[in-house]
Amino acid sequence: METYDIVIVGGGPAGLAAGLYAARRNLKTIILSETLGGQMALAHIIENYPGIEPISGIELAEKMKRQAEKFGCEFKIAKVVSLELKDEIKKVKTPEKEYSAKIVIIATGSHYRRLKVEGEEKFIGKGVSYCSSCDGPLFKGKKVAVIGGSDAAVTSAIYLSEIASETYLIHRRDELRAEAANIEHLKKTPVKIIWNSVVEKIEGDKFVNKIIIKNVKTNEIKELEVDGVFIEIGEVPTTEIVKAAGVEVNEKNFIKVNEKLETNIPGVYAAGDVTGSLAQIVVAAAEGAEAATNAYLYLKGGFYGKGIRPVDYGKK
Repeated sequence: METYDIVIVGGGPAGLAAGLYAARRNLKTIILSETLGGQMALAHIIENYPGIEPISGIELAEKMKRQAEKFGCEFKIAKVVSLELKDEIKKVKTPEKEYSAKIVIIATGSHYRRLKVEGEEKFIGKGVSYCSSCDGPLFKGKKVAVIGGSDAAVTSAIYLSEIASETYLIHRRDELRAEAANIEHLKKTPVKIIWNSVVEKIEGDKFVNKIIIKNVKTNEIKELEVDGVFIEIGEVPTTEIVKAAGVEVNEKNFIKVNEKLETNIPGVYAAGDVTGSLAQIVVAAAEGAEAATNAYLYLKGGFYGKGIRPVDYGKK
């Protein structure tokens, strides 16, 4: 068993920022994650991270990782299979190894929400995708449909319109939920919007070749020939493993935290999308930094040693 001051579960912006802040304060720190960057790594381009010119998600993740490693943070690709968090020394288990630490920071992020219609599971990887930046190039010159009305759906449709021969955006309402800037950008593209409609079924042979759409106001059913379906209807927190370990979640399965990002278990913190905060990279990174700083204070008793902790730190 390897012993650390802090084990961070999750390698997205929250986990990487936490690793940087913890290691920079000379805490022995490791990040355990199945992938580098989390959902950030799937972004085709990021234009709103302060101080950084437009950059791909994976490039930003790599920069964050290198910066954390510069200060001694370890990073390991590994699947965490169980957590024991209630004792003073926590245990984090992967299939290959067990790690112990005084502090665990949960930064497991979220995962894609399923549409839950017939044909979706059957055609995942065969025309059904949840990541336009990952799979978009496979549909060059083909017809695609994006499902959803959020910023993620709109930016995916914009990106795909530069690759596909035809791009449709299907939304269950008559108004998009995206930022005004993204909507204005969308208007300048050839994307065709199908309002007040939902996908009832995804069909095909070996690969997707059409979807069945229902108008929610008229109940009219129609077929739309497409080669690809990109589902962008939100994400759900990845909290199954932490719930099993006794960490409290709310009615939407996001981890409950206080103003210091502490969970109900002493020495266990949570940061990023998994807390239900605004799903933005800059917010996740900020929470990771704050969680690591509070973890440092928890371990050391204050910035300058035990008993000299600023009384108002962390209060809002």
